[in-house]
Amino acid sequence: MGAILLCCAIIYITIGGGGLLSLLRKLRPNPEKEARILLLGLDNAGKTTILKQLASEDITTVTPTAGFNIKSVAADGFKLNVWDIGGQWKIRPYWKNYFANTDVLIYVIDCTDRARLPEAGSELFEMLMDNRLKQVPLLVFANKQDMPDAMTASEVAERMNLVQLQGRTWEIKACTAVNGTGLKEGMDWVCQNMKK
Repeated sequence: MGAILLCCAIIYITIGGGGLLSLLRKLRPNPEKEARILLLGLDNAGKTTILKQLASEDITTVTPTAGFNIKSVAADGFKLNVWDIGGQWKIRPYWKNYFANTDVLIYVIDCTDRARLPEAGSELFEMLMDNRLKQVPLLVFANKQDMPDAMTASEVAERMNLVQLQGRTWEIKACTAVNGTGLKEGMDWVCQNMKK
């Protein structure tokens, strides 16, 4: 019994009086910081394919999202809880129900769908006026860059007039969801801008 007390006293003194719990806390690696990512865009933009790629899941059977999908993805010391919300016009009025506590907004554009680019822009700018998203960094994924008729990321930025986003942290990244090109660079930007 005396040896146990002596051992506990040595541990207590060695770790500065904080006790065994303090020692265990020092030995445990820091838990990942959690972040809530909202993934939005019109229907057929590639949101669910992006989410599945980020989660290293099979993308051969992607169906339109009727409600929402949530996946947790580890990236750069963060646990990113990514909320993929359906983009059909019937679902869009419900997007605002997901705005609270969003750390980063990712908006996906189908770069082959020139006809709906004004609609995509209108939806984006309407969302960005909501007070719950005022200080939230924005990443625009210019998706489907593998298609021959795809607009470039800079063309999308120009046509959507993204330069008017004064006072907001934002970036546009070209990507191809079906093969993952550009997704890592986009998520690196997300993690860097959450650290600020």
